[in-house]
Amino acid sequence: MIRLAPFVALMLLINQLDRGAISFAGPNGMSADLGLSGAQFGFASGLFFVGYILLEVPSNLVLHKVGARRWLARIMVSWGIVTLLTALAQNFFELTALRVLLGVTEAGFFPGAVFYLSTWVPGENRAKIFAIFMMAQPLAPIIGSPVDAALIAAKNLLGLPGWRIMFMGVGIPAIIVGCVCWFYLKDRPSEAKWLTPAEQAWLTSELETDRRRTESRAVVGNGVMAALRSGRVWMMWIYYFGVSYGVYAVTFFLPTIIKAFHQQYGWSGSVWMQGIVTALVYVPEAFAIWFCARDAAKRGVHIWHVALPAALAGVAAAFSMIHGSPIFTLIMIAIIPAGVFAATRTSGFCRTGS
Repeated sequence: MIRLAPFVALMLLINQLDRGAISFAGPNGMSADLGLSGAQFGFASGLFFVGYILLEVPSNLVLHKVGARRWLARIMVSWGIVTLLTALAQNFFELTALRVLLGVTEAGFFPGAVFYLSTWVPGENRAKIFAIFMMAQPLAPIIGSPVDAALIAAKNLLGLPGWRIMFMGVGIPAIIVGCVCWFYLKDRPSEAKWLTPAEQAWLTSELETDRRRTESRAVVGNGVMAALRSGRVWMMWIYYFGVSYGVYAVTFFLPTIIKAFHQQYGWSGSVWMQGIVTALVYVPEAFAIWFCARDAAKRGVHIWHVALPAALAGVAAAFSMIHGSPIFTLIMIAIIPAGVFAATRTSGFCRTGS
């Protein structure tokens, strides 16, 4: 846990920073420089998922063949390069092409990282290591939003606008950490020099026992076609689509919403205010994930771990449209990612761990 979980969590944190960097770039110079309308900005932001969806399954099939360590390193370096290229975008067409390419290069990272951790940790301990890993999700905007604001504020550095500096600032760490990943991570316990021979043998034995136990519980008919014929799979697909749609509206447009408070309520519309307020909005998400993970690990996963947080997020999204107080609006917006990620992330991983 000490050797692997924090490093893989760092990889996820950088992943979330790169994916959401466009949300700060849009209202702070990028839309104006590239001549983007609000619709074009939203369209370009969402195109990321086109490449992501198309390559998600193929990417994980390759990961199983070449090894998680090599493939995760490749993913990080390639998405870091695409993020750097985004800093050079000159128009709407180039931006949309780079967003699709970012999804292509990033596809497979999250499930690949989860798979990698599962190959090192026996089933009864996975809830803990996944909880550490998943805490990077809320920490990314909490830490990254002020960093993004600082990079944008460094406008005219190297003679470039602030939003271009920001893309460079989040792309370079992905390349560096991806290169470190190649040498730092190991594919299996037998290669881990920080474990004694006895520890290697014990861990290998535990993982093999866990694998055989899982295979013995496998249901005949598992596979892609069986999944596509399952009504439960399609119901969960609809559910996940709905909550993801809601949370990414916050992810991509929150800095734009905060900047608009300057006109509506007279708030400071500075990039620093956007960074600080964005960070505060995501703090409840960390507590929500922690609470649900702790409760599910203690009492087992129940339907309310999924249904209640998602329902609260939906209600909050509706109330966030009520104008009158920026504080009230931000509180409602903060409930959306807290509810969505508590439902879709923590509970699912605790179930896997149990």
